Amino acid sequence: MSLDKIIVKGARENNLKNVDLTIPKNKLIVFTGLSGSGKSSLAFNTIYAEGERRYIESLSSFSRQFLKSTEKPDVDDIEGLSPAISIDQKTTSHNPRSTVGTTTEIHDHLRLLYANVGTPYCVNGHGPIRSQSLKEIISSIKKVTEDNEQVYVLSPVIRDKKGTHKDLFLRLQREGFIRVNVNGEIKNLDEEIELEQNKRHDIDIVVDRIIYKKEDEDLQSRLFSAIEIGLTYSNGLIKIFYPNKNNETKLFSTKYSCRECGFMIPNLEPNLFSFNKKVGACETCSGLGINLEADPSLIIPDPNLSIRNGGILYLKNLVGTQNLEWQEFKILCDYYLIDLDLPISSLRQKQIDVMLYGSDEPIELQLNSTSGNVFNKLNYTEGIANLIERRYLTTKSEDNRKFYGKFMSSKVCKTCNGKRLNDLALSVKLNGLSIADFVELTIEQELEFLLNLELTEQQEKIASLVLNQLLSRISFLNEVGLNYLTLARSATTLSGGESQRIRLAKQLGSKLSGVLYVLDEPSIGLHQKDNDKLIATLKKLRDLGNTLIVVEHDEDTMKHSDWIVDIGPGAGIHGGEVIAQGNYEDICNAPRSITGQYLSKKLSIPVPKKRRGGNGKKLEIIQASENNLKNLDITIPLGKFVTITGVSGSGKSTLMEEIIYKGLRKEVAKELIHPGKYKKMKGTENIDKIIYVSQDPIGKTPRSNPATYTSVFDDIRDLFAETPEAKMRGYKKGRFSFNVPGGRCDACQGDGVVRVDMQFLGYVEVICEVCEGRRYNEETLQVKYKSKNIWDVLSMTVNEAFEFFENIPKIKEKLDTILAVGLGYIKLGQNATTLSGGEAQRVKLSTFLLKKQTGKTLFLLDEPTTGLHVDDVSRLIKVLNILVDQGNTVLTIEHNLDFIKVSDYLIDLGPDGGMAGGEILATGTPEQVATVEKSYTAKYLREYLND
Repeated sequence: MSLDKIIVKGARENNLKNVDLTIPKNKLIVFTGLSGSGKSSLAFNTIYAEGERRYIESLSSFSRQFLKSTEKPDVDDIEGLSPAISIDQKTTSHNPRSTVGTTTEIHDHLRLLYANVGTPYCVNGHGPIRSQSLKEIISSIKKVTEDNEQVYVLSPVIRDKKGTHKDLFLRLQREGFIRVNVNGEIKNLDEEIELEQNKRHDIDIVVDRIIYKKEDEDLQSRLFSAIEIGLTYSNGLIKIFYPNKNNETKLFSTKYSCRECGFMIPNLEPNLFSFNKKVGACETCSGLGINLEADPSLIIPDPNLSIRNGGILYLKNLVGTQNLEWQEFKILCDYYLIDLDLPISSLRQKQIDVMLYGSDEPIELQLNSTSGNVFNKLNYTEGIANLIERRYLTTKSEDNRKFYGKFMSSKVCKTCNGKRLNDLALSVKLNGLSIADFVELTIEQELEFLLNLELTEQQEKIASLVLNQLLSRISFLNEVGLNYLTLARSATTLSGGESQRIRLAKQLGSKLSGVLYVLDEPSIGLHQKDNDKLIATLKKLRDLGNTLIVVEHDEDTMKHSDWIVDIGPGAGIHGGEVIAQGNYEDICNAPRSITGQYLSKKLSIPVPKKRRGGNGKKLEIIQASENNLKNLDITIPLGKFVTITGVSGSGKSTLMEEIIYKGLRKEVAKELIHPGKYKKMKGTENIDKIIYVSQDPIGKTPRSNPATYTSVFDDIRDLFAETPEAKMRGYKKGRFSFNVPGGRCDACQGDGVVRVDMQFLGYVEVICEVCEGRRYNEETLQVKYKSKNIWDVLSMTVNEAFEFFENIPKIKEKLDTILAVGLGYIKLGQNATTLSGGEAQRVKLSTFLLKKQTGKTLFLLDEPTTGLHVDDVSRLIKVLNILVDQGNTVLTIEHNLDFIKVSDYLIDLGPDGGMAGGEILATGTPEQVATVEKSYTAKYLREYLND
């Protein structure tokens, strides 16, 4: 067996055609080729899957029971495999508690740092506080106590919640104590002490009282013992009371406590700084940083309307009725002289506040029922916002919760201001910053902070290990181009490329060697400015003694790789072969390689000779200021192919999704939605439809496929229902659906597979034995059109189906649109969950090519070239141009320079990411933007425009 090579023999997974392949180990290897050519089948489904399977098989049977079982991939043999780790584009987490800090485990190290060298501060502004040892407490008392002075040693106690004051006093008396200090008065325990049970009282045990003498050693020993006893009763607190000094009291603590006001925090431990632990989390939001609250902008979406005309959406259908809620609200309005016929915007702010949040004074009201009976008098102070929140929290009906939820949105927690932690955790600081302040810095700023951290010599010794780990891990995030992120950023908001690079940085931090890493397009979402950082990171991982297989289309990554494997020549059934392999020059010179032809510039995407002029209309956004956008005024010309560019984190997604998409849904579609912050939107009358074409799957179950999504399956089922055999048997269209009983296989209910519960091993899917995976029963499969049954048709590729139905215009037309987006290789019945993000996006685009266009539709696409080979990018551009030529506007976010150079108009944001971004650097044609010196995009774009 070769130790320096991975040898694959007879790989047949998915569309692979008995592939034999030998690649070098401990190298950076790129797998490339057209979308759907078989790259992922070879890299992930064969090489990685076999490496994972062998590792799991090597574990004990006890360990294997906790891991998912993996089937052997369809391959004869693989030699030279190392333990494998997959780093793909799956979203890091859907948990709102997961952040960049928790995902990378940096937050765990931060908690250690703050717990060990953080300094607590009094929340009441009395400065830093610290704990004292018993020896330090005695020393402090000696310094402030004069000779022959009377001293009381008091131990503050907390009354047991289940007991009474009497219970406490009886227990103390039994344990030998004589006196207590109650609310500042010394009382004997043998006398009757009456206290209100529902009121808070300050109670201290009088442990001892002495006349202090500096030279009396026995007295010193007695003081020591008294303090020691007192500390055990009060959980680390002791009071020294001087009755002859105007009742002066000094508080000492072995815990962290303020000498001025008594503010105290428990021992500093890592859990205190976790928003996922009760001890550290903000009590109001339970560590989420946000609360669901009634949103005035959703309750009153159009303040130009009066209350009677539906200005308060919640009451829209109740105005003037006998409904109790309306009757109560009407009396509130009468009391505060609120005119029901005036536009809400004309009312005084006090009146609007009363309508939303109720009255600050009780209002006696009398309500008449429909029968004329008088209700009892009520003190009504509740506003509409209060009512909605109360109903939302108390209703048990899911439908009602959805209804009330329409008027609510997530708001920053008012208690912790979104910092997730309670006052105790936030009171601990390091060089002036709490842990919540630190994680709000960008990665770049955090590095600078840690490098300039001022610590004492003792603190440096304590913190050196954890500090080195923090610097190492944060440096890795910086190196993979994520310098604009903050550790507080929610993991749910990360793109696939960002989450993949975060996991890549985590692997770098582990410093493993001898591992096979398989990565799925790590350059996604990365500007060319940061690509060099990513490539350097991949090389560093390789230089540790690892093998990297990177599925990638990026030209720079290929140039810096050690070995390239080109899969093709086409996609789907036309792919699955190794067309060429070798170094960069070898691929450029390979005659059968489409990739090589683009790399060598024999093929290219041409720069348009002329840019579109548009339709003369525009969409304007005034003062967009969501996230890092800096009060931008943006003009988007309509009837053009427009692209938003800029470095990662510059504000592109915020502009498109939060401002433009959500803003238009509110302004044009009149949806009850809360967009990002902007002052005004002009030109919305020029848009009648907004379509966001995402890379989300076209369906979440195996029942969804390209045929059902594009509705071509309806036409195919109509055709089968018209066959003589179907008519003779009385079969209607529904007979040929696998989603309803009748024609489908009853054993698997039309799934083609059966889920078997393997107890602790989870579920395993196996091919249905009755229909053998064909989804239909035998009677349905006996009906044929041109010698093919319904399952045969679903098993066809789009290319095959196009030829098969060439004489059926209705079907042919729909299939033609799928071909137009370059998806001729996918099967009509292919499981929607197996389509890549790029493939799903193009299936969605194909459905719009058929629709009659009004010329006023705005199409929004976020990085549509994700997962696409340059040849597929060329096809995608043609499809988008068709939509624009029909009079529509296409607005995209992109980093791909081939895509950017063919756009009619660019909006370039920057200059950098995070708070250093959010500005418009340049607008205009690609040629105009390329002249702007301060734009990073312009620097790289110039080279592409000159090709």
